[in-house]
Amino acid sequence: MKNVTKVNKAVFPVAGLGTRFLPATKAMPKEMLPIVDKPLIQYAVEEAYEAGIRHMVFVTGRSKRAIEDHFDVSPELEMELEASGKKEVLELVRSIAPADMACSFVRQPRALGLGHAVLCAAPIVGNDPFAVLLPDDLMSGPEGGPSVLAQMVQQFERTPTCILAVQEVPREHVKRYGIVAGDAVGERLTRVRQMVEKPDPESAPSRMGVAGRYVLTASVFDMIRTNPRGAGGEIQLTDGIARLMEGEGVHAWLYEGKRYDCGSKDGFLQATVDFALKNPELGPGLREHLRRLAV
Repeated sequence: MKNVTKVNKAVFPVAGLGTRFLPATKAMPKEMLPIVDKPLIQYAVEEAYEAGIRHMVFVTGRSKRAIEDHFDVSPELEMELEASGKKEVLELVRSIAPADMACSFVRQPRALGLGHAVLCAAPIVGNDPFAVLLPDDLMSGPEGGPSVLAQMVQQFERTPTCILAVQEVPREHVKRYGIVAGDAVGERLTRVRQMVEKPDPESAPSRMGVAGRYVLTASVFDMIRTNPRGAGGEIQLTDGIARLMEGEGVHAWLYEGKRYDCGSKDGFLQATVDFALKNPELGPGLREHLRRLAV
């Protein structure tokens, strides 16, 4: 079978309940919480689109209809904006889902873990390589450079194995992450030899923590299907990936850019402030407000 290195599909696991943001998420998906003027999920989709991906696969739950509506056409809204002569806003609304972008939605019937959520997308993904983006992790590439996922897709075309985005984390924070260790094969690329989920700081094999971006081969589906349940009784994605280390191989990419943990209130607020400061309309006023607070 021909080796396919083109990543055309991205999977977004968005079935979580968002309990850390209650009561805001009681009736609204956490992925629809806005950072300035765009919901979290849109930032992730735009990152995948920038990386050349055109088929977005959303693994949703019963309370996530707003995500599907967000990426659907809204004829009434578009007609109203057109009739009002609000052409810039109309183009903004239409740009949410460009004409060459396809969206598919599949339900995760039970919350059985990230591995199970990814497995729900298997009938749509098929045998092709694919990306997984966790919208809670808002990622931005270096100023003027490629996005984090674009970096990984480019590397995958050179090294067509599973690739995990990683970052160096403080020793005291390793218990919050999946930690990888292995052999450096490039300035930013490591062949993974060991993966440990949320280790104690004393026993962690490194400080390289897995962030919320993956480029995976379809081989991972069989690994997930046949793997026993892992931590917390859930079907873990990292357990499935780990089984590929001795076969086709797994690599870690030390990405260039910044990550905001928007699954936490602290990270969400930091992202909101940073993105607002970079906004040409809002930045000057917010910067002045922050100066006044600092006096």
